[in-house]
Amino acid sequence: MAQQERPGSDGEHLVQQRLGTTERADRFYGDQVLDHLNVRMQEFVARQEMFFLATADRHGECDSTFRAGPPGFVQVLDARTLAYPEYRGNGVMASIGNISENPRLGILMIDFTRDRIGLHINGRARVVMDEEMRAHHDGLPVDPIPGRRAQLWVTVEVEEAYIHCAKHIPHLQKIPAQQRGARAWGTDDVKRKGGDFFGAAAEAGERPPFQRAVHRHEHLRGGLHEDIEDAAYQDAAPVPGGGPVPAATSRAAQAGPASGAGPRVVGREEVVEELNAEFLDRVERVLARARPRRPVEDDPAFRGWFDRRDA
Repeated sequence: MAQQERPGSDGEHLVQQRLGTTERADRFYGDQVLDHLNVRMQEFVARQEMFFLATADRHGECDSTFRAGPPGFVQVLDARTLAYPEYRGNGVMASIGNISENPRLGILMIDFTRDRIGLHINGRARVVMDEEMRAHHDGLPVDPIPGRRAQLWVTVEVEEAYIHCAKHIPHLQKIPAQQRGARAWGTDDVKRKGGDFFGAAAEAGERPPFQRAVHRHEHLRGGLHEDIEDAAYQDAAPVPGGGPVPAATSRAAQAGPASGAGPRVVGREEVVEELNAEFLDRVERVLARARPRRPVEDDPAFRGWFDRRDA
């Protein structure tokens, strides 16, 4: 039998080790984290009317958003693939834009009204035109409401699926349809979309132009490190015979050139390695001050809502 890989990121494994929760995390990984949707998960997805979506661009800049539709608007194509429609929106295309650069996404579905439970789905996404989608899946429904007709679809290859436990999920109740107004699917009517609820448009003529925040070392521990030249090499002093030395000069460069060698040129990979080491050192110092939980504080492991009998 093939050895099971440990789910999760290097970062979460490090934090588990420092806080003494590795054993508890491994119980959860073993009991609850699947690489597919089991039967109960598929049934759960098929009746949901909304979910929360997290994406990031190639630099790691994140966006979270909300998606909604009629029950079953998220299509379960098979145990490892699902698809959701993209309806007409504000034209910004933040999520689709992020997916075009970075296919990784996270979905969180929460049933607030019936089961009071949640389901995480993480995976890789692909954007598909509606015509292409229907050519390969001819059983897809055509929604009678124009504002709920898909312009695009996002297919998701499931890599992780696991429960979000009930203990902090509020139990909500739906307002009867006759007591609420019809949802304005696809409308451009400003008032029906919520108007200027936060007053941002009213202040538009008075505020300074939008400026993107600049963060040093924001590429550490992940991403493709595309911003090394701009972030790490900024305000750097030149190296004789080579490029600039970044503010966080590598240990190898600080040690000087090898005996008999010429001036040392600091490479991009060395800069990334040094900055990552600096970041890890900061993480270790923070975690060293954290108090690990004692075993008596642990709740019994939750098992069972999405049982693994068909895993």
